[in-house]
Amino acid sequence: MFTFNYEEGASVGSVLLVWLAVFLSLFLLNEISRRFKWLGFLCFVVLPIVLSVLWFTVLSESTYTDWFHLAKVYSSTAGCIGFWCIRHLRGTNKKTGADWALANNKIALCFPPLILAINIAEAVIRDFEVGQKYAVMAQDLTADAPVMLMGGSWNYMNAIAGIINIVIITGWFGIKIRKPTAKDNSRDMLWPDMLWFYIIAYDLWNFAYTYNCLPHHSWYCGIALLLAPTVCSFTMGKGAWLQHRAQTLALWCMFAQTFPRFQDYGTWRVDSTYNPTIYFIVSFLALAANIAVLVYMIYKWRKTGRNPYKGELYTDLKAYQEVKALAE
Repeated sequence: MFTFNYEEGASVGSVLLVWLAVFLSLFLLNEISRRFKWLGFLCFVVLPIVLSVLWFTVLSESTYTDWFHLAKVYSSTAGCIGFWCIRHLRGTNKKTGADWALANNKIALCFPPLILAINIAEAVIRDFEVGQKYAVMAQDLTADAPVMLMGGSWNYMNAIAGIINIVIITGWFGIKIRKPTAKDNSRDMLWPDMLWFYIIAYDLWNFAYTYNCLPHHSWYCGIALLLAPTVCSFTMGKGAWLQHRAQTLALWCMFAQTFPRFQDYGTWRVDSTYNPTIYFIVSFLALAANIAVLVYMIYKWRKTGRNPYKGELYTDLKAYQEVKALAE
């Protein structure tokens, strides 16, 4: 599935250790930034400002300042800032004396699913583009580093999987804030209706996207970057997967923007083996998983009569109730 850069001195063991370092760094930085309010502000407001100055000055010749990379890093950071506001902005109306919280504003609660859907849609467009433009394997001349792209039926399968993944986003008006405890005062943005089966379907789709369209990056951003928020949402930060996903993605984008050669050149670059069978299997699994969740969503919709876009759909499931119990 992957090939290591042995000519540059890489070994299986050393590349695995570097991958593990990336995974643990993302996991730990997410833990720190979610648990401490002002450290989160530092990571996703102050740090991007400082790094932006560096990108456009001393690092301007060695990093990427084209619109695509800047859009990626700033859009992921914008998601983190929006989620931070939903989690922490609250107070008392001086005129009425009533308490208010941004998390109780239904318009604000449209932001998380909207930014998630936009992120997925961008990747869907790219999958369609690669499938059409690279029907014959060729070098991507628009890429920052030399990379071959191999389009095929897998691109179209995965693009359809991405569209379905947008359709199966449910229950966003049920987003709540985690109740602070002595062990965890993170005030995570909980999404009870976004359960394990959606997360797995998303991860399979996103990995297939990186494998199809970023074959020289998928070892890190297609595995380590996807596993870090997933592991956190099943362990330390249950119920807040989208928040973890946004934070780890923003942190990774800032790192990749500051140190672009890490995954593009040299010892630690890892490429696809360009095996058509593997490409097909990966995208087929992504499509099958998303179809399965779609079928289940429609089944629950018809059985319960609950509209997944006006309310919450999976309220009778134990996994939902466990997350809801954590909320304020």
